[in-house]
Amino acid sequence: MLDGVSLDQLRTFIAAADEGSFSAGGRRLRRAQSVVSQTLANLEAQLGVKLFDRSRRQPVLTSQGVALLAEARMVVSGMDVFKARAKGLSEGLEPELSVVVDVVFPLERLTNAVVAFQEKFPTTPLRLYVEALGAVLQPVIEGRCAFGVMGSLPTAPAQLTRERLLTMGWAFVASPTHPLASIKGLIPAHVLAQHRQLVLTDRSELSQGKDFGVFSANNWRLADLGAKHAFLRAGLGWGGMPVAVVETDLAHGSLVQIGIEDGPEGHLVMAMSAVFKTDTPPGPAGRWLIERLKSNTAPPRERRSAP
Repeated sequence: MLDGVSLDQLRTFIAAADEGSFSAGGRRLRRAQSVVSQTLANLEAQLGVKLFDRSRRQPVLTSQGVALLAEARMVVSGMDVFKARAKGLSEGLEPELSVVVDVVFPLERLTNAVVAFQEKFPTTPLRLYVEALGAVLQPVIEGRCAFGVMGSLPTAPAQLTRERLLTMGWAFVASPTHPLASIKGLIPAHVLAQHRQLVLTDRSELSQGKDFGVFSANNWRLADLGAKHAFLRAGLGWGGMPVAVVETDLAHGSLVQIGIEDGPEGHLVMAMSAVFKTDTPPGPAGRWLIERLKSNTAPPRERRSAP
């Protein structure tokens, strides 16, 4: 008998419980009260329990009804998600979206985009990886990620399409206690080479044997941007960091910017791009997320709560 319980019966049960009467539940479902009453009577017979106490003027949930109402909501909600996901898949929506993001990409912008993605595609699982340099491109080339967001690696293989997302500031910094911090003006390369440089690295073969912005043979290589930030503040070396990450340190004096001879005045500019295989571009969800990453707009609920 229990195998015959239908979603229609559960929806009727929920409507009657929420509205407080069979007639109100019927109006919500656009059905006659008699149909609602008969549907619930059949459901009670199949379950073998009384869901409503009908001895009063209005039916009231029994203790068994209260217990089963929560379960009914879970079943109906799960089926709604199932149907929504099936509809999306039939329209070409990805079963899941895997994305790899360069560790230097602005975290606030990434978070805003993911919040908006969750609201737009609630049934599409998102797998997000954070890497650096060639490790951003490797999973895209191998087909493990629909697209990547690159920046710290300046070149990409020919089979990948690059699409500009944004540009970000990049500055060379050191602790105020570091010897380089006491040098006024631009610092020559041979002086930089005398001090330990903290450098981002990765585990991929694409950037193996290649150095980008490395001035010193004496260097420590770190795959984690947070660790590099902490080491810089501790005076363990000097190195480049995204301006957005260190702007508070620069304002408070826990880090100072150092100028490099033959380098651009002020901040360097790093271009961040979405990359994907030209012959297999992202689907609807991936395409939407790329467009959202280009925008610096916070989700509506965040904008409302901002002072």
